[in-house]
Amino acid sequence: MNTDDTITIYDVAREAGVSMATVSRVVNGNKNVKENTRKKVLEVIERLDYRPNAVARGLASKKTTTVGVVIPNISNSYFSILAKGIDDIATMYKYNIVLTSSDEDDDKEISVVNTLFSKQVDGIIFMGHHLTEKIRAEFSRTRTPIVLAGTVDLEHQLPSVNIDYRKAVQEVTDILAENHQEIAFISGPLVDDINGKIRLKGYKDSLKKNKIPFKEGLVFETKYNYDDGFQLASRIMTSGATAAYVADDELAAGLLNGLFAAGKNVPEDFEIITSNDSPITKYTRPNMSSISQPIYDLGAVSMRMLTKIMNKEDLEEKEIILNHGIKKRQTTK
Repeated sequence: MNTDDTITIYDVAREAGVSMATVSRVVNGNKNVKENTRKKVLEVIERLDYRPNAVARGLASKKTTTVGVVIPNISNSYFSILAKGIDDIATMYKYNIVLTSSDEDDDKEISVVNTLFSKQVDGIIFMGHHLTEKIRAEFSRTRTPIVLAGTVDLEHQLPSVNIDYRKAVQEVTDILAENHQEIAFISGPLVDDINGKIRLKGYKDSLKKNKIPFKEGLVFETKYNYDDGFQLASRIMTSGATAAYVADDELAAGLLNGLFAAGKNVPEDFEIITSNDSPITKYTRPNMSSISQPIYDLGAVSMRMLTKIMNKEDLEEKEIILNHGIKKRQTTK
């Protein structure tokens, strides 16, 4: 028996008095094994607590039945709900998930993706605010299937699942434009395509439609977190804005509380519409109006898409756009 704690297929074969190929056939459910041999092998497997190594099996079968998932911020409820959708469908198709967080750091993003490649995952679902040239280069070098979830690819190279962010932002800005002329646009970095090239266009579309002049001073870039939203409140008030579209729910919650701390009432003095309709929108008082998007479905559909690519099935659509809506709550009149 092995001197370390790891029980190998060799140990099981020796204990059961069969070949390693026979143990492999039993483990993989191959019917071409005599019933008494199968029972004997299974009894040894249970007694020795043998757990087949997915990577070692992958070397033989070229499959590890493992999928890597890259999330920019594991603590953000938007991404955790998305990951739940991925995990549920992965379980249905008997894939294991390796969940990694890039912590919104471009260098760490490269590192976690390469770690997943080294684990020989069968596919990767990637969530990121921005596809950097470095990450594109990594993806173009690999044969491992990649699907983007809640992430846009303006070069249309990778399969993806999203909502129509431009249209959604235009629609909510239209709502704010019914009562306001000074509407702030608050998002993460504008270098991220989803913000600078898609959401901002939706905001500008609405201003043009409603004959409101665009003002650079009403566009705010920040980080996607509560504290930054809270700190931003004083700058928003100084800008003269009386309403805001916000690209993230935690950010919006921070802004809401920052406004209250400064003595502003929402929605009487200031209206807010946020982006993701995560549970945070109902944790705040008042509850926040939001674009509603099927976050769980974004994850589930992207995982189903990945299973098709991994199994060499044809994709009917390479870029899937799911329906969105608008939930009016108490931060709008």
